[in-house]
Amino acid sequence: MWAHVCGSDLVRDGDGTLYVLEDNLRIPSGVSYMLENRNVTKRVLPELFASGKILPVDDYVAQLYDMLAAMSPRPGDDPQVVVLTPGIYNSAYFEHAYLAQQMGVELVQGSDLLVDDDNVVYMRTVEGLRRVDVIYRRVDDEFLDPEAFNPESMLGWRV
Repeated sequence: MWAHVCGSDLVRDGDGTLYVLEDNLRIPSGVSYMLENRNVTKRVLPELFASGKILPVDDYVAQLYDMLAAMSPRPGDDPQVVVLTPGIYNSAYFEHAYLAQQMGVELVQGSDLLVDDDNVVYMRTVEGLRRVDVIYRRVDDEFLDPEAFNPESMLGWRV
């Protein structure tokens, strides 16, 4: 699979023509705001959803988790999926925490991860190391690996 997640910003002009403002395959963000906005709007203006042709988005998080779990190198097992965030000072941290919480997976930072001698990624936990199968990376490329890209980065992890 070449594109696991794609975030496209669409607008409709006065004539009804749709335009793509942005198409983001690397680290799309904003879906958590859309999901929360939809929940609030459904509570405040339920008549819009009763009379309009508005498609549901309630299963987005479940579909995201299923797609991530399908990427596990250990098919058939209960995969350990994590969301890798740069941390609380990132402008999209709410989204990282929201998606991890909604999917029921761990939210980790680079310092929580390590690659052991078996070339497998592990997460540090209070119970000890736990194997990680899938990382939903929300860290920009240039900050991910300080040995290969930006040596000043403290966001990625070191082998």
